[in-house]
Amino acid sequence: MNRTDVLDWMHPDCPVRNILARVCDKWSMLVLHTLYGNGGAAMRFGELSKKIDDISQKMLTVTLRTLEEDGYVSRKIYPEVPPKVEYSLTVRGNDLWCQIQQIATWAKDNMDAIISDRKKYRRKKK
Repeated sequence: MNRTDVLDWMHPDCPVRNILARVCDKWSMLVLHTLYGNGGAAMRFGELSKKIDDISQKMLTVTLRTLEEDGYVSRKIYPEVPPKVEYSLTVRGNDLWCQIQQIATWAKDNMDAIISDRKKYRRKKK
């Protein structure tokens, strides 16, 4: 069976599970958001680090590598001393961000109701 034939979310080889696990973590979303918000212009590692000020250098490096591996981010290295490296969204990364924005809009539209439900749940649990 081909990996892409498995559409059962409960199956460990489900491509939906695999992809969501890699892009729906906190740091991937913030990196994608930051690169998209830069108007399509490439950003250097230090710029990304400043914009996402609570991410460690190690976590930013790991996240960028994962996003690059999956084809959401491109990395361009300039032969300079010290080396200059820039990151930007690929076409796939831009397309993914458009989908994520729909989820973000849904979250914003439903946040008040969700917070209210959380409070009700906590009161009920006491």
